[in-house]
Amino acid sequence: MSKPTLTDLNAFKAVAEQRSFRRAADLMGVSRSSLSHTVRTLERRLGTRLLHRTTRSVSLTESGERLLQRLGPLLGELDTLLEEASSHEGKLTGRLRINGSEAAIRLLLQRVVPQFLALHDAVELDLVAEGRLVDIVEQGFDAGVRLREAVPKDMIAIPIGGDLRFLAVASPGYLKGKPILETPGQLALHRCIRQRLPSGKLYRWEFQKHDQEVLADVPGAMTLDSSQLMVEAAADGLGIAYVPESYAHAYLREGKLVTVLEDWCPHIPGLHLYYPNNRHVPPSLRAFIDLLRE
Repeated sequence: MSKPTLTDLNAFKAVAEQRSFRRAADLMGVSRSSLSHTVRTLERRLGTRLLHRTTRSVSLTESGERLLQRLGPLLGELDTLLEEASSHEGKLTGRLRINGSEAAIRLLLQRVVPQFLALHDAVELDLVAEGRLVDIVEQGFDAGVRLREAVPKDMIAIPIGGDLRFLAVASPGYLKGKPILETPGQLALHRCIRQRLPSGKLYRWEFQKHDQEVLADVPGAMTLDSSQLMVEAAADGLGIAYVPESYAHAYLREGKLVTVLEDWCPHIPGLHLYYPNNRHVPPSLRAFIDLLRE
């Protein structure tokens, strides 16, 4: 029996983690048919089936589960070893994968990425922006970027960008002739633009004044899943939106929006880059973190 190649093992790992030949092929930059052939070759070499395939899904066999459990850490260590070997020559190489929200990735692109690529042009940055919170270890990421409250407790977290604030905003036109807002409870008298989270749940607006906290399930005839769209809808007079201050800043400066309940809108810990505390940190991630701290 010929031994499996590193290409075979990486192909299996990608399909097993993604539970999809299509997503794994996109991730690896190969065709689905080529990836399927590679995995079948691996199964033939090992003499066992690793994946259950249907037209709609992919799942692991018992043998596949055992192989993936041992293979992930080994390939991760191999990548780190190769990266460290090349870095001894003074040049970082390899791929650095970071997952985060769209706002988080945008912040990295503005503040860190240009300088990082200028210093380490042989490193491939793979930045994935998505709303849903993923397990970065399971999905093969080196790090993630989320609000501090969303970072798993077993991760090392590094602040970037400082604290942030959510603001309730509306257009002057919408507020004209409407009841004055002094407490979150009075939002029941208004039309609000609600937000649907990536999980599918509706976001309940969080307010705090001194020691008093209020979680408001606001009324509204419209729900959106984008802070940018919510700001635009509010500027068009469609209701009150509750969004990160950075999204509303330009509209507030131009007078298209004004804040309401501002004394109920506290600052909260902002975005943090995080990574597992029980793994060796790859040199490329360490270099990225050093730039963040600078």
